Amino acid sequence: MRRSFTWLPWVLLIIVIVSFVAWQKLHVPKATISSDGVKMPAEKVEPLVNTSRSGGVVSYSAAVKVAAPAVVNIFTTQKVKQNHPLLNDPVFREFFGNNLPDQRQSENENSLGSGVIVRPDGYILTNNHVIAQAEQIVVGLYDGRRAVAKVVGTDPDSDLAVIKIDLDKLPVLPFKLSGNEVGDVVLAIGNPFGVGQTVTQGIISATGRSDLGINTYEDFIQTDAAINPGNSGGALIDVAGNLIGVNTAIFSQSGGNLGIGFAIPAKICQQIMNSILKDGRVIRGWLGISLVPPKQEDVLKPREAGVVVADVLRDGPAAQAGIKVGDKIIKVNEEEITSASHLINYVALQQPNNTIRIEVIRNEKPVTIDVVVGERKLQPSNDSQYIPLPKR
Repeated sequence: MRRSFTWLPWVLLIIVIVSFVAWQKLHVPKATISSDGVKMPAEKVEPLVNTSRSGGVVSYSAAVKVAAPAVVNIFTTQKVKQNHPLLNDPVFREFFGNNLPDQRQSENENSLGSGVIVRPDGYILTNNHVIAQAEQIVVGLYDGRRAVAKVVGTDPDSDLAVIKIDLDKLPVLPFKLSGNEVGDVVLAIGNPFGVGQTVTQGIISATGRSDLGINTYEDFIQTDAAINPGNSGGALIDVAGNLIGVNTAIFSQSGGNLGIGFAIPAKICQQIMNSILKDGRVIRGWLGISLVPPKQEDVLKPREAGVVVADVLRDGPAAQAGIKVGDKIIKVNEEEITSASHLINYVALQQPNNTIRIEVIRNEKPVTIDVVVGERKLQPSNDSQYIPLPKR
């Protein structure tokens, strides 16, 4: 008698369905844990867009509704003495001597920039240049509430800062740590010129932008979404409402938007925040050298391997190991070096007192040198025509 296997297709179908569901669960982004053990929100996968019957995108309002409540306005309040003009007259001051009338004080409030809530317990990411000169920091929330913030830690080398307000159950933006590609649609949210929260739309124009002279450590996302003074510290999001970067600077010769803006990637923002929460500061490796900057005409050319040492700090780690001016650094720990920023960023990730192996070309001959990494101290930033956006 012949056996019938009519049940086999059903079994195969069930196996396929179970496998598909399992595959989907494996590929759903998992919530990360911050350095102090707090569970962070997981990245959203599905785009939040409104489409027409033909399938075209007609609105990004769903993504904005998710992200906008987590973007804040940052103010500073400063007490300013108001003097009568006569108090500046030498004759008047000599007549009264030490019995000058009391000087009146008033409280000025200035809109400095924006920030992004990244934890429901009140931790906010912003730019260091936004809060660097603030006497008192006031955060304006999307729902109209205000709260005084304290500085948790700053990192001038990346132009990031972490501040905190004493509120909880706040809306947050999850970090998108990878997958950003040139051409992706992005939205910039901030408070340009103090007019109120504003959303602009554009695309990712480039990734991995560096050697611009904006910050010591550079790995920017470039976008043509309009970014203006007051947007600094605000959010650059994708169409699912994930944080892909913190807006920090524009290229401008006039001070206004020219369609070239830069954001610090979310991956770097998360690393900096975790380091600040763990150690109170960002600890980076350091060699004690300066490098020959790329020529403007070479920016669009394919990059050659290696960077040339322009100067060596006396008694620095590189000098003690024997690195000399004119050496061309080709590799570090077998990783090929393609630019000055690549070398700086790579060394920065090394723990101080670790030994790294550097391969250089000296007098047209390869030389291998072991260097004990030092700890980088705060360095002043360079001036350039790339403009941070602290004020309206």
